[in-house]
Amino acid sequence: MFFALAVLFVGLSYAQSCSPLIPSNPSTFWLENIHHNGAPAPAPLGDSTFPVWRNVKSNPWNAAGDGVKDDTNAIQTAINAGTSNKWRFDKDCPQTNTPALVYIPAGTYRITSSIKLLMNTILIGDPLHMPVFKADANLGTNAIIYAYDSRADAATIQFYKGIRNIKFDTTAVSAGTDANALNWPVSQACSLFNVHFQMPDFSNHIGITMAGVTGDGKVQGGSGTIMGDLHLHHQQSFTGGGTGIRLSNQQYLLKNIDFKGCRTAISVDSIFVGVFQGMHFQNGATGIDIKDSGDRTGSVTLIDSTASSMGTVVNAKNSGHGAGSLVIENLSVSNSGPTVRQSNGGQTLASGSITDTWVMGNAYVPNGPTTGSPQTGSRYPSNRSPSLLDSNGNYFIMQQPQYENYDSTQFINVKDAGAKGDGVTDDTATLQSILTSAAGCKIVYFPQGTYIVTSTLYVPPGSRIVGDVWSTISASGSNFGSLSNPLVMLQVGRPGEVGIAQISDMLFTTADILPGAILLEVNMAGVNPGDVSIWNTHFRIGGSLQTKVNTDCGGDDTGNCKAAFAMLHITRSASPYIENMWGWTADHSIDGGASQNIATGRGALVESVKATWLVGTAFEHNTLYQYHFNNAQNVYVGMQQTETAYWQGGGSIQKAPNPWPVNPAFSDPDFSNCLGSSSDQCQMGWATLIAGGSNIFIYGSALWSFFNDNIHQDWHVCSINNPATDNNCQLNMARILAPPPVNLRWYAVNTLGAVNMVLDDGGVQATRFFNPGSWQAVIAAYLWRAGGLVVEKTGLQEVFDEL
Repeated sequence: MFFALAVLFVGLSYAQSCSPLIPSNPSTFWLENIHHNGAPAPAPLGDSTFPVWRNVKSNPWNAAGDGVKDDTNAIQTAINAGTSNKWRFDKDCPQTNTPALVYIPAGTYRITSSIKLLMNTILIGDPLHMPVFKADANLGTNAIIYAYDSRADAATIQFYKGIRNIKFDTTAVSAGTDANALNWPVSQACSLFNVHFQMPDFSNHIGITMAGVTGDGKVQGGSGTIMGDLHLHHQQSFTGGGTGIRLSNQQYLLKNIDFKGCRTAISVDSIFVGVFQGMHFQNGATGIDIKDSGDRTGSVTLIDSTASSMGTVVNAKNSGHGAGSLVIENLSVSNSGPTVRQSNGGQTLASGSITDTWVMGNAYVPNGPTTGSPQTGSRYPSNRSPSLLDSNGNYFIMQQPQYENYDSTQFINVKDAGAKGDGVTDDTATLQSILTSAAGCKIVYFPQGTYIVTSTLYVPPGSRIVGDVWSTISASGSNFGSLSNPLVMLQVGRPGEVGIAQISDMLFTTADILPGAILLEVNMAGVNPGDVSIWNTHFRIGGSLQTKVNTDCGGDDTGNCKAAFAMLHITRSASPYIENMWGWTADHSIDGGASQNIATGRGALVESVKATWLVGTAFEHNTLYQYHFNNAQNVYVGMQQTETAYWQGGGSIQKAPNPWPVNPAFSDPDFSNCLGSSSDQCQMGWATLIAGGSNIFIYGSALWSFFNDNIHQDWHVCSINNPATDNNCQLNMARILAPPPVNLRWYAVNTLGAVNMVLDDGGVQATRFFNPGSWQAVIAAYLWRAGGLVVEKTGLQEVFDEL
């Protein structure tokens, strides 16, 4: 008690003397000067000297950065450095508590062989003096960086990696070589921004490719979420080269990227859900080339983009059914050839700018057939909500802040201020004092660690929080134990509060099985869009050695493992911008160990009525639902990805909503639609629920169901190459509840493993059988609830009006 009071007194005294937070425009990046006392908890293999912070120019790595010396080994050793007797790449070195923040100061670093990026690593350059990774002339076709960690020998489990503030330069490699700057076969919780690619003009060079080679020789792309803002100080993202991005992944949102002089800006090898927002193509042959990917492309959505002096903007195959669905909205085209060229035939399907929404693929329109109707270039009014837009009429987006305009003295290190972050000490009172005193006048820096909280931690208006390779806040204790009276772990503002609250590079979890824990609640709105914002911040329930859930939730009956009530709750008064968020209830342990059969209650509950942006987000393996938009209004969703819990389905002991009691206060689904059904596959978590509300705009849904019935740690693959199940894992994937939403515009709905793609109460039921394509099924445009819709079908010039 004495310690808590003392900390509170210090905090109050500090607040009285704290100056307002105003940019000071320093010449040195604050991260170079701040005290680096981060330490993972628990210490890896008992080694308390494990270094989180690694400046590659410092001892013992001593990179030169002079453009002459070979710096490959220095950088690689800085990444690999582990405990006193283990390298980080060793199979028996734990992954989640060996984080590395590898700092690249200004300079040019000559690279002669591929640098391998390990999991739980962020490679960060100086944003004020951007460093250059320059490929040696003899690097050949090897990438400058190869982001594949062989300890997790599949691209779909390459988690927790980041690169920012680095320029990749391949100009020393001969133009005729298929040189590659970055091989990026990664999955969720990975970030790539403020990265520039300089390639020779008229060359065969590739900026980004996605080709992870497994131990048995398979080449895999990954399961990504988002990459974006690949430029710094108004430089082009990709300059020159044969291909900017060679895309091969399950799903991806590409955001705010410029291509100048790339022969092909984006070459699609394989993508089930691709959303390209804010693309700017200039002086090239092709903007997006999906001609050869065939059925390996489910849907591509291009919005809020420009094309200037391009031969062809989009080269696409018209499959005649769902495969290769294409949606284009708000595209400005000048001095270019066809906007959409049909690769199988050569016809021009669209020319010039597209100011509304152009659709190729199967569409569900008001008063249309319940099987949908194939479109080869129909136009629909976009009817966007003004509250979601910037001054140019584009959907508002913003870049993750790095606070490079602030000096290190304008930060407060929570460990220096008394927090322990050791995974044992209750840091609640200390952290609350720091957040309260720093609001509006200091940026709060969480060095790497696990910070235990035993009651609600309140984030007041004026807060800015920065983590350190996913610094962790972990709920613990009996206050979070009541499933009938759940408690919020981290509360961003109180209902009705207005101000600034920004959070980046953090991780939220539970230290134990806590059925009453709501990990994050957002109540605050801002004066301006983005004032309340969260980036590269994730949820992880189980799956790591920092929590008892990792060892106590391997049994067949998930009723014994109601590990958390909910991940995210965006309340009615909130208005957040959220980018790159993964809510993962673990299906396996990253650190090895028991199978993970975990029953987290809910994923993301969105009830806001002010503007809300979900940009590149994913929620997986939660019991009742992954996303629930409950009476929500004015919501933009740019690429959402889900997976159904593996333990649900045929033969499972617990059938949804079990093991959770239905809680009407949180508008829980009761699965009453399954009454009378003999199929266990009906009582499985919803990928997306939409109940009421208005002005909901969803671009790109990757809704996957792979397995069910994990009995005796034996998951049954039911969705891929399984004739016994007809490739069905669950009956229903998404549902629109009565009363239905007003002005719901849902584009590029892709599903795997479900019979019914969308249940619409009182309306259409969209099934996979009428929507073939993608991984299994795809709807290009679900506009059944787009009120007042007028459809102009190009070519046939048919107009459908909803009265």
